[in-house]
Amino acid sequence: MTVFIVISSLTDKGAETVAEKPERIKLVNEELAKVGAKVKEQYLVFGDIDFINVVEVDDPEKFLKAIIELNSRGTVRTRSYLAIPVDRAIDVLKSAPSIGHPKEKGK
Repeated sequence: MTVFIVISSLTDKGAETVAEKPERIKLVNEELAKVGAKVKEQYLVFGDIDFINVVEVDDPEKFLKAIIELNSRGTVRTRSYLAIPVDRAIDVLKSAPSIGHPKEKGK
């Protein structure tokens, strides 16, 4: 499973839709499930963004298409970030080949 953090902001049109039909938020989660994306956690937040979502994805390419389609509706704008668990990141940092540190080039 690949995990993404998806930050989204409603457009004026999207805010109007959610105000009239709040359950629309959950319907988007069902649409994402069709491409193998499971919304694990979802938060409505106050500030310059509206939602923070933690999404597990089977196929990042299908998820990409779904996110583009959601954005094309004009009701939401998203930013998606690949999330790697810290323990996995540490393992990768220890084992992946290095491209070389600038300080090492003089050796």
